[in-house]
Amino acid sequence: MTDAPATPYAARTPVHEQHLDGFGTVRVLPLDPAADAAVVHGWVGEERAAFWGMNDLTRDQVAAVYAHMDTLDTHHAFLVVKDGEPAALLQTYDPAADRVSECYAAEPGDIGVHLLLAPAGAEGTRPGWTAALSGALMAYVLLGLDRTRIVVDPDVANEKAIARFLKQGFTAGPAVVLPEVDLPDVYLPEKKAQLAFLRREVAFGA
Repeated sequence: MTDAPATPYAARTPVHEQHLDGFGTVRVLPLDPAADAAVVHGWVGEERAAFWGMNDLTRDQVAAVYAHMDTLDTHHAFLVVKDGEPAALLQTYDPAADRVSECYAAEPGDIGVHLLLAPAGAEGTRPGWTAALSGALMAYVLLGLDRTRIVVDPDVANEKAIARFLKQGFTAGPAVVLPEVDLPDVYLPEKKAQLAFLRREVAFGA
């Protein structure tokens, strides 16, 4: 009997790895803009990902966006892998270096997060899947990076994402209008967002 072939992600060094009983092993890998472009492009091109704002981009354009992000010290992208399979796209950022800073009072220890989950696939609904995965990611962001508060800014029309955050313990903040950003490598249109916040002591009691 031969060993099963290693997944293409097995050799990559994670910034966070956590085994959750009854769920599996979650690894947070720095996104490789070229190697991961096909997976990410497949996700962001789906109708369900319209609020991600990348529906119309080609795979090369998606790779270029994340190649640009890879040059920044304030914004970071990660491919989240569960048991060797891609499970989510995680982005973290310093709110002080982001357009969201114009719309709320930032605190020391704040970190911004964007999260896009992989499609459910053939297994359909996944009871408890999102909560388990999100718990591992919050452990990385709040404990691993030693931050005190997560800030999220889903589109106000993205009711599913807002409900998910509130269920995970986030507290709703104000609805704000994020200004457009027009940079050489990326354009972000004006966005009406629902801010929400999660403090470390709420998530982990410390």
